[in-house]
Amino acid sequence: MKNNNLSKFENDGFLLQKNLFSKTDILRFDIEFDKILYQLNNSNEKINARWGSPLTNDLEDKNSCVIHTHNVHCFSAKMLEMIQQKRFLDHVESLIGPDIMLHHTKLFYKPPLIGSAFPLHQDWSYFPSEKNTMITAVIHLTDTSSEMGCIRLIPKSHKFGQIKKSNGHQHIDQIHSKYTLEKALPITAKAGEVLFFHSCTIHGSLPNQDLKPRKTILIQLYSGKDKIIKNDHTNVEIVLRGWNYFATRESAGKL
Repeated sequence: MKNNNLSKFENDGFLLQKNLFSKTDILRFDIEFDKILYQLNNSNEKINARWGSPLTNDLEDKNSCVIHTHNVHCFSAKMLEMIQQKRFLDHVESLIGPDIMLHHTKLFYKPPLIGSAFPLHQDWSYFPSEKNTMITAVIHLTDTSSEMGCIRLIPKSHKFGQIKKSNGHQHIDQIHSKYTLEKALPITAKAGEVLFFHSCTIHGSLPNQDLKPRKTILIQLYSGKDKIIKNDHTNVEIVLRGWNYFATRESAGKL
């Protein structure tokens, strides 16, 4: 099974996995999600992480919104349990090996009807690493349909490698002249399913035009045998399994 997972992931650049979390788990995490959302809404902070890219202006309402925070384990111990769940980490290990580093997590709440779009982009430039082992795991806490603004991606696009200026803030011919969000593959998912994709996989999402919200937790992970090149993005450097071969006294002291 592990070899099959890795083969499919390496070929397609993504993998949708079922049965990593029980229905009871997802219910518990959904309650914690709502508690975090309530706390954010009452924080008087800027919590709308709407991309506002010229690439999606024609696709979304000018008042579109996506509520976001980094590092859900800073709010809730149950969210830390989610990241440390054995079945989840077993699957991560099948993709990147036994030394598993947590880079960061994100909460995304796309509200009904006005949930923001995300332009087609690659993730790698936000947190590049020497061996390019970074992967994303998106845990769906709600059923997610195409109308709800599910993630859309371009299969096998990770094989293009690291495309310069592919962070979604400007038009790049290699991406946006060839592909559109509307024609990208929609990854519809049931609550509890986890989407894994490579940091070079081109992906984005359309607005939420449904009457139901979309709730996801995104987990960014990389190998403990890999080294982050640019470290100006939030990076908690938590060893979830195995060893961090690049930890130093100085790096540990900065966390």
